[in-house]
Amino acid sequence: MNTFFAEPTVIWHAPDNSAQPLVVLLHGRGADENGIIGLADHLPVDHSYVAVRAPIAAGAGYAWFANRGIGRPIAESLAETMAWFKTWLDSVAPAGRPVILIGFSGGAAFAGGLLLADPQRFAGTAVLYGTLPFDAGVPTTAGQLTGAPVFVAQGDADTVIPRELLDKTWTYLLGDSGATTTSRRDPGGHGLTNETLTKLGEWISGL
Repeated sequence: MNTFFAEPTVIWHAPDNSAQPLVVLLHGRGADENGIIGLADHLPVDHSYVAVRAPIAAGAGYAWFANRGIGRPIAESLAETMAWFKTWLDSVAPAGRPVILIGFSGGAAFAGGLLLADPQRFAGTAVLYGTLPFDAGVPTTAGQLTGAPVFVAQGDADTVIPRELLDKTWTYLLGDSGATTTSRRDPGGHGLTNETLTKLGEWISGL
């Protein structure tokens, strides 16, 4: 494992079935794995689900990276935590096993960083109520995500993530990135709605 961090703390929704695609749930800043694993109750049953605890203590919970403001990772920190995460991921999902990332808020930025750094690694990536990590050492050039399946959901009244970053993420994923993007806008704020959860499940089933 990365020398900076201990081996990840994870929680499985059910015993892992290595013959199934692996869905990795990534919580928001200040939360932990216990708060997001319950999403698996509402998602397709023919997948394995695991929630991972971020490695950096943040208040009563944990964070995926040190930042320079909400939604703005420090590049060096993001690179370190991504390397740590990928070491663990490769141990549970070797080449050939499909991996789907589902990140919420700060976890969405982390999922986006992993995707941008290695678009071919993931069968799908969901960016829920968060931003991609712009100006954080991962490429956000035109065509970087060509053909990559992405699900993006945002709340029109979200005041947690800066609107500038939400809009930049939306525009990039539906435009220059080249990703095959499924998008959903909710009228609410910074929280997953039942309607979006249903659409997320349908998207996973279609991958």
